[in-house]
Amino acid sequence: MQKNTTYIEYTFKVVPIEPATDILIAELGEAGFESFVETEEGALAYIKEEDWHAAILNYIQILEHPNFKIEHTFKSIEQENWNATWEQNFNPIQVGEACVVRAPFHEKPNVKYDIVIEPKMSFGTGHHETTHMMLEHILSHDFENKSTLDMGSGTGVLAILAAMKGATPVTAIDIDNWCYVNALENVERNNHSKINVCEGDVSLLEGKKYDVIIANINRNILLADIPAYVKSLNNNGVLFLSGFYLEDIPTISLKCEEVGLKFEKNLKKNNWVAVKYVF
Repeated sequence: MQKNTTYIEYTFKVVPIEPATDILIAELGEAGFESFVETEEGALAYIKEEDWHAAILNYIQILEHPNFKIEHTFKSIEQENWNATWEQNFNPIQVGEACVVRAPFHEKPNVKYDIVIEPKMSFGTGHHETTHMMLEHILSHDFENKSTLDMGSGTGVLAILAAMKGATPVTAIDIDNWCYVNALENVERNNHSKINVCEGDVSLLEGKKYDVIIANINRNILLADIPAYVKSLNNNGVLFLSGFYLEDIPTISLKCEEVGLKFEKNLKKNNWVAVKYVF
């Protein structure tokens, strides 16, 4: 049964809007905010009420930066109101020349990979740097007939693009019930209902094997779960990781090297990174 969750919605007005908005979103993501919508005046940011506390913004350094003026308000918002907020603020996301991530109410683009997403409070639309870079990695990688896992799948957008590029079979896993339900809807919406969407954590990987594993989560969860990912990688498998900063790469890479992975390359966007490791 779908759980009822209340989110706290922050509205930020940012002057000048760039680059402050990107930095703000990056710092909020590190503080636990999980969904963002960029607006003409700044950004909307969302955090689960259970993860919120009164001092949540105390360590957001850019709020004190003398070169930027950032004002904010916040309120509680029920999940049911998310779609209306999304429709008011979401613009399509272009990833390279071949991929667009859009909402159902946007005009169909003339691109090879047209992904239609209704986020419904689920992370992963291409707006955030980590999702955008993971989409870039997927676009540049050969997925034809590769068994693929999208761990921490959110909206399911990464699993959907992998399937569009020929990955099979494809599994998407998220621990959050709302994400699980939303991903089911999105894979159906994109005519990829054969993607196996599961609700759960890394324990679901027991006894499973994949050619490619994609995990866009956060630094601490990745550090804990990398050994389990490697156990589920086939020989010559590939692991794409994101959800952490440039300065975290040495720590993440050390854990990967301990279990036999080799660093191949990374993408960087506003100090967020997405890294490719090979087994």
